[in-house]
Amino acid sequence: MATATDAAAAIARPTAAPRPAERPPTAAAVEPPMVEVHDLRKEYGQVRAVAGISFAVAPGEVFGLLGHNGAGKTTTIRMLTGRTRPTGGKAIIAGHDVAVARDAVKPLINLVFEDQNLYERFSGRENLRIFTDLYGTPRSRADELLEEVNLVEAGKRKVKTYSTGMKQRLLVARALINRPKVLFLDEPTRGLDPTSARDLRALITRLSAGGTTVFLTTHYMEEADELCHRVAFLSQGQLVALDTPRELKLRYGQRTATVLTRDRREHRIRLDDRDDAARLASWMADDQILTLHSHEGTLEDVFVALAGRPL
Repeated sequence: MATATDAAAAIARPTAAPRPAERPPTAAAVEPPMVEVHDLRKEYGQVRAVAGISFAVAPGEVFGLLGHNGAGKTTTIRMLTGRTRPTGGKAIIAGHDVAVARDAVKPLINLVFEDQNLYERFSGRENLRIFTDLYGTPRSRADELLEEVNLVEAGKRKVKTYSTGMKQRLLVARALINRPKVLFLDEPTRGLDPTSARDLRALITRLSAGGTTVFLTTHYMEEADELCHRVAFLSQGQLVALDTPRELKLRYGQRTATVLTRDRREHRIRLDDRDDAARLASWMADDQILTLHSHEGTLEDVFVALAGRPL
C-alpha cells in the first residue's frame, strides 16, 4: 500500500511540458551540421564581446541563443552572417567558412532584424517584388509568400497602414524570398500582440518542419521553451549552457508546488527540499490538501542559476 511519503515522491517528479518534435537520431547522425561555430571570438580593444564559443546546429533545427543585454548575442549573429569578421575561430554555414567565402554564404541565409525597415509608402506586394527583382526570383514568389504569412488582401495596401504584427510578418516573408537554408530571427515577436506573436511562432514551426534552420534570439523565455529544439545561454561572451529546454530545466530549474489546504491557506513549497517534502507528506496523511499544482522550473531560473543574474 502506498504511503503518504510515496505519494509525495510521485508528485515531486515533474511532468515536462510538450516539446517541439525531436529530430530523428538517424537524420542527425547522417546530415552534417548546417551551422558550425568553432572557438569563435570577437574583441573590441580590451573588451571580449565573444570569448571562444563552440556549437553546431542541425538542418531544420530551431536553435535559440539566449542571454542578457550585452551577453554577445548580436555580435555572434553578426559574425555568423558575415557582417563582422571574427577576431579568432570559425563560423561555418553549410560547409562554407563565413569569413572567407561570404559570397557563397549570402544566398544561403537571410536575417530579420529587430528594426522594421520597410518601404512604408509602397504596398506589401511592392515591397516584396523589389526584393524578388534583387534576388533574381520570379515575381510570383511575392504572392506565394503573402499567402504564407496571411497577408494576401493586405498586400495591396501601403505598408504605412499595417499594424506592427503585419509588418513583422512582411519582414519574415521578405527574408524568405531567396529560400534561405538558415533564417536568423532577432527578437521576432518583440512588441507584438498575443495573436500576432502566436501567428509568427506558428510560421517558425512550419519553416522548421519544412527543413529551414532557424537561429533565434529572444528575451521571452516562454517563447524559446515553446519553439526551440535546443537553446544556448550566453553570459559575458561565454557559453554557459547548451541543451534542450527540458533537460536544462530539469537539471537547473527549481521544482515547486502550490498547495491549497483545507483552512484555505495557500503554500508554496520546494519539491527538492526535505523539510517541504515532509510538510507535504504530513498534509497528505492528515487529508488536509484541497488542491496541489506542481510547477516545472523555467528557462529564466536556469539562466539565473548559471549566470548569477536575471535576464
